[in-house]
Amino acid sequence: MCIAIPGRVVEIDHPFAIVDFKGTRRKVRIDLLDDLNVGDWVLVHVGFAIQRVDEEEARKTVELLEQIFGGI
Repeated sequence: MCIAIPGRVVEIDHPFAIVDFKGTRRKVRIDLLDDLNVGDWVLVHVGFAIQRVDEEEARKTVELLEQIFGGI
């Protein structure tokens, strides 16, 4: 099973971005996405931003993961 975690882009230095995951910030690759902006929400899998999502979808995903795993 593969899991992608939603986070918010807080800084961009192509080909990397700093993404905030509920207070934890990580450097991720953004090569797979075009026109990414600070403030965008993305799904991150194994260090790569693989999809842009809207904020509501990101929050729903976080809530679901918290229910399944007891927090992320």
